[in-house]
Amino acid sequence: MLRMMIIILSVIVVLAGSAWLYLGHAKFGALPSGARLERVKKSPNFRDGEFRNQLPTQMMTGDKGSLAMWREFLFNGSRRLKPAGAIPSVKQDLLNLPPEKNVVAWFGHSSYFIQAGGKRLLVDPVLSGRASPLPFTTKAFDGTDAYTAADIPEIDVLFITHDHWDHLDYETMVKLRSKVKRVVCPLGVGAHLERWGYDPAVITEGDWGDRVDLGGGLLATVLPARHFSGRAFTRNRTLWASFAVVAPGGYKIYMGGDGGYGPHFKEIGREFGGFDLAMLENGQYDKSWALIHMMPDEVLRASEDLRAERMVPVHNSKFSISNHDWDAPLRTITAIAGKSRGRLLTPVIGSIVDLKQPVAELADWWATAE
Repeated sequence: MLRMMIIILSVIVVLAGSAWLYLGHAKFGALPSGARLERVKKSPNFRDGEFRNQLPTQMMTGDKGSLAMWREFLFNGSRRLKPAGAIPSVKQDLLNLPPEKNVVAWFGHSSYFIQAGGKRLLVDPVLSGRASPLPFTTKAFDGTDAYTAADIPEIDVLFITHDHWDHLDYETMVKLRSKVKRVVCPLGVGAHLERWGYDPAVITEGDWGDRVDLGGGLLATVLPARHFSGRAFTRNRTLWASFAVVAPGGYKIYMGGDGGYGPHFKEIGREFGGFDLAMLENGQYDKSWALIHMMPDEVLRASEDLRAERMVPVHNSKFSISNHDWDAPLRTITAIAGKSRGRLLTPVIGSIVDLKQPVAELADWWATAE
């Protein structure tokens, strides 16, 4: 009996030690400390040791318990959580894109490249084939990883909306490091980047409402989102955000990041007088977490609140992180858009869309995949 207890305890110690070492890997980033932590603590959005949303926001909603929700997610075989074959996608030459072109290229989920007014912007790049610390989980759908870090040109400004794995990818960020001139991110997120070798001089961290002059006529404002943060077991020690960007020439872009619906969209639309383009999350939603992700009808409402001329519904078609069919976000939002369908841009992953003369792709490309 004593020998068995010693063996069991030894196994527990080895497993605990292995977990501790694994959690110390650089990909988990770093929590704010020192002067960065002091700035975090001074934020009016940081209370009782964590960042808070503007409105009370429950993580879990609906009438399902956490156990029932996870059981449905893991074992419900009746839903098409992943496509049966490869997702349609294209790969185009971003490295030699003429600087006068004003375009957006969506890489699936929430990663996209924008060139406007001669400035090259990149948002939440996840190009490693997964959105998880574990290599066998949350893999990208076949066909959605045509682009790698090597295909990305030199970037004037890299925007990070928050530190979740499907928005902040260690492998991609390390490979892009030499190409990025400037990073703009919410408070605390810079701690991850510094651990990954980014020069503190190129990182600008902002609180909600902070304005950043990026030079050459490029202006950015850090704005609220209704979400949460965290890469391991600690939550909300770094801020989450959306961004308003005014490019040289006056083209206005809203980068929504992740978050539930709220009055902040209407306030932002009023403050900026509308946007030429809004990138809004439309995917990975569920009634069980209805306050931290938007349903498709709320995405359309948010677009109207923002007074957006055009909108690209993102956060879909690359990873399965919810209980809905993989193509439900785009099927649903296009179906309910009705006469507003023309305002939706639903490009094939990797294609280049002209911002000055956009053409809504009405071919429903997702219908060709199973």
